[in-house]
Amino acid sequence: MDLCGFKVGLAYPLFLIAGPCVVESEELALETAGKLKEITTRLGIPFIYKSSFDKANRTGINSFRGLGFDQGLAILEKVKKNLQVPILTDVHEDTPLSEVAAVVDVLQTPAFLCRQTNFIQNVACQGLPVNIKKGQFLAPWDMEHVVEKAKVVGNQQIMVCERGVSFGYNNLISDMRSLVIMRNTGCPVIFDATHSVQQPGGLGGRSGGQSEFVPPLARAATAVGISGIFMETHPNPSKALSDGPNSVPLQEIEVLLITLQIIDRAIKNNNQ
Repeated sequence: MDLCGFKVGLAYPLFLIAGPCVVESEELALETAGKLKEITTRLGIPFIYKSSFDKANRTGINSFRGLGFDQGLAILEKVKKNLQVPILTDVHEDTPLSEVAAVVDVLQTPAFLCRQTNFIQNVACQGLPVNIKKGQFLAPWDMEHVVEKAKVVGNQQIMVCERGVSFGYNNLISDMRSLVIMRNTGCPVIFDATHSVQQPGGLGGRSGGQSEFVPPLARAATAVGISGIFMETHPNPSKALSDGPNSVPLQEIEVLLITLQIIDRAIKNNNQ
């Protein structure tokens, strides 16, 4: 599959989707995108910057959702123009899709909405690559039906993303078998290493997380064989306005990426 000027799939090197969970400010967006571009350019890792202009699926009514549609999208557009990096962002059922698609390069559908047929098809109809997150409630083999809904409108640029499955209350687990099973969709498989360690609603009015488990899960997923890795990152996760507890500190991401790159090369060179 062609994606933002590079090839993705099990025959190609691992690519990275990364950035802060939500657009907090123009300064933070430019800082993180600039640092990530510098790191990935040095390592030769294809990179897509991720941040959401609106996070609709918050735990509490007072949780930070973003700076608003106009300001958030304008900041993403500035990051794309100033730093020359492709942009991925989340969309929701009430998002003006055509306006977002005119700015960004990849659309992402939230896990909770993966079974919403009209929504999935409306997103796919925008003609951009789409990263479909598998619901926390969904079996990996059920993603074949989700992909079929998206592709039937004529968009073949579909990716599927594992982000953990609900295991009791306020907890997720990652079943590495799902990364293999979801290859049956015929789509590139992405592993979301940071939302997989999220603890939904785990802090009462907001979600918690166990960021210390991001590196081992990322290493495990890469060893299985995946097309891309998704990781939210922040210069100061303790101050992040969304998903801080499961974000990778920006200063630690390069060391992790070097390790993942070594694993990815070893696996793909042996055609696993």
